[in-house]
Amino acid sequence: MLYLPWMKTVEIHIKGKVQGVGYRYSALYKATVLGIQGYVKNNYDSTVTIVAEGEEEKLDEFVIWCHNGPSHAIVESVTVTDTEPSHRKTFKIK
Repeated sequence: MLYLPWMKTVEIHIKGKVQGVGYRYSALYKATVLGIQGYVKNNYDSTVTIVAEGEEEKLDEFVIWCHNGPSHAIVESVTVTDTEPSHRKTFKIK
């Protein structure tokens, strides 16, 4: 994928009841629909980390979704940090 000026990469950390509720699979679906590349993974401290890359407008929509997640998730906080481009071609679950 060619990295264009209107593209952005962010690292998102989600805390709350976000494991065991389908958060990663729902994030994969949402990212795919929005055309976002990157990955989502569970962490040992029961949080979820997402690295997402795409058009800024689509990333904004994705971050808004992250504040709610799937229906069984209880999101307590979402932290978004700009990061270096990952140049991934797909979005996957790690």
